[in-house]
Amino acid sequence: MQRKSLLSDAIIGAIHWLDPWTVADPGALVAAYAQSFSESGGRILQADIKSVQQVRDRWQVNTASETVEADEVVVALGPWAGSWLKELGYHFPTFVKRGYHMHYASQASAKLNFWVMDAEVGYLLAPMNAGIRLTTGAELDRLDAPADVNQLGAAEKVARSVFPLGERRDEVPWKGARPCLPDMKPVIGPAPRHPGLWLAFGHGHQGFTLGPATGHLMAEMMEGQPTSIDMAPFRADRF
Repeated sequence: MQRKSLLSDAIIGAIHWLDPWTVADPGALVAAYAQSFSESGGRILQADIKSVQQVRDRWQVNTASETVEADEVVVALGPWAGSWLKELGYHFPTFVKRGYHMHYASQASAKLNFWVMDAEVGYLLAPMNAGIRLTTGAELDRLDAPADVNQLGAAEKVARSVFPLGERRDEVPWKGARPCLPDMKPVIGPAPRHPGLWLAFGHGHQGFTLGPATGHLMAEMMEGQPTSIDMAPFRADRF
């Protein structure tokens, strides 16, 4: 614990993960992905989708501003994928694990150099570009339920006894919903009854990490190439 000398002496021990992969600005990394896609000839269209329908052997995505046609469509809508796919007759048992985070300044010259997870209480402290991020555990509730920040408040109270957090830096806590399926594995692959429709959702807490790998696997399948791993555990017809 010497390398984290500003942590409370009440901590009697810890496991030091020697070589973790961390990202101090997830939004910037995703923006870099998008820029790389655009520079490779891709087009990014941000719009409200009104409907997705199959017209003969092609697909139409109807937005508020235009209609986009393609031979193939990938549904990667996170927690909204299940409700959208009901329109096409699919009923996946999706649910969400909601979570919150808040950024903080440090008191005086205190500095947190490593991620710290309190497994007993269930929160994480992480040094980010925006400040020290405090994340909560999972909240099981409806996707559209109002925010309940009590879990964040309880975690903050304990975290302040572990590390000298300063003032809050965000006006309101961030709230997200992790898309999950009962077996805690995503759906990745072709839709069973609609040629040209591909599914990629249900990654739970690992969407940021598994997104690039999922894209790679989807590209292999859509190109008819052998996949890097066995895709049977992730097939859509397991439900």
